[in-house]
Amino acid sequence: MTSRDFTRLTLGEKTKWVYFNGELITSIRYYAYKVNLYLIGEFYVELFYHHSQDRIEKIELLDEKSKRINFYADQVRLPMNLLAN
Repeated sequence: MTSRDFTRLTLGEKTKWVYFNGELITSIRYYAYKVNLYLIGEFYVELFYHHSQDRIEKIELLDEKSKRINFYADQVRLPMNLLAN
């Protein structure tokens, strides 16, 4: 599975793929969400879980330019190429 193939999946397909093939790296709280960071092969994805609605709202590739990356980096060691931006 490539990151490009992953982006083409439906939310339901992404959810199954993440849970069966992803490696949970860490979780953060971000506004109303619990965001889980997963490693799938050679790319990272974020799973956004909304507590009050008890549902997964979205799963997307980790945006390396996002400020959320700093929250992850405070908890785990991420590859340098992710932190260089």
